[in-house]
Amino acid sequence: MPLLKNGQIIEDTWSNLPESANDDQGGAALDVDLIVSLEQWQSDRDALLKRNGRLGLRLRSDQPPAEIVADLEHFDLIALDFPKFSDGRAYSYARLLRERHGFRGELRAVGNVLRDQLFFMLRCGFDSFEVAGEDSAEAWRGAVAEMSVWYQPTGDGRRPSGVLGGAFGRSRAVAAE
Repeated sequence: MPLLKNGQIIEDTWSNLPESANDDQGGAALDVDLIVSLEQWQSDRDALLKRNGRLGLRLRSDQPPAEIVADLEHFDLIALDFPKFSDGRAYSYARLLRERHGFRGELRAVGNVLRDQLFFMLRCGFDSFEVAGEDSAEAWRGAVAEMSVWYQPTGDGRRPSGVLGGAFGRSRAVAAE
């Protein structure tokens, strides 16, 4: 599946540890960049920490980041799953990870990731996206360049437009006096 990161289609260097991997494997002998489920992390934590490759974690939408906050330092990537269009918990999880818990690694949107939601995902702190199909990936890449003005403040480091931070913000302050 194509991966979009920083507005570019890139090769995904990460591998997902299959759910069928048994405890003996635990990914311990692998020197690849590996994404594991929360259940795999909880059952094979010690073996996974002994690996040489980078470690990533995939959280389902019913698995809030609070379950792994104490372990964030071990992850270079966290993949947040969008199981269906109407489930937006991953947006909140992304903001919590970036703004409250200070996660600086890669935040990847996976699952039912829609181009129409790209800008909201970016503002919440996502920086990479698994997209379905090569044509779709090209369309996503073009979409990243379409937006240059942001109106709402968030923790992604991009400053909002002067409209909200400037004149509009001042007029609200004057009205409050």
